[in-house]
Amino acid sequence: MIYISSDHRGFKLKEDLKKELKRIGEDFKDLGPFKFKSSDDYPDFAKKVAQKISKNPEQNRGILICGSSVGMLIVANKFKNVRAAPAINKEIVRMSKSHNNSNILCFAADFISVRKAKKLLDIWLKEPFSQDIRHKRRLEKIQKIEKENFK
Repeated sequence: MIYISSDHRGFKLKEDLKKELKRIGEDFKDLGPFKFKSSDDYPDFAKKVAQKISKNPEQNRGILICGSSVGMLIVANKFKNVRAAPAINKEIVRMSKSHNNSNILCFAADFISVRKAKKLLDIWLKEPFSQDIRHKRRLEKIQKIEKENFK
């Protein structure tokens, strides 16, 4: 399942990406906001998505959208088993998945077009984790850090 959410600055892009997910046949669930409200804060919505991913990081994926992507990234990566990455360009999106097995993609609504966001989302959804030994080793080290810090 793909969980999607935004703050007020990412609301319009969220609605556009939901249409894209529907068009390409991806199962998704919108965790809000459900209508534009200028007082919506990114931590509230990042938390909702990150909790879902944290519970089932191998099966669930997330999409978070705010003005810069930074706030969403910071909040999401506070959760165990979450590997949130920025949707900056196709190379970073590909590497976030193939090298880091990212499970949340964060968009900066103030700095990306809908067209580019759709392209980056498509790359992220299709890119497999490489299974390379060095990448697995690094993810195991991340899991060890999480175990030490999420007691």
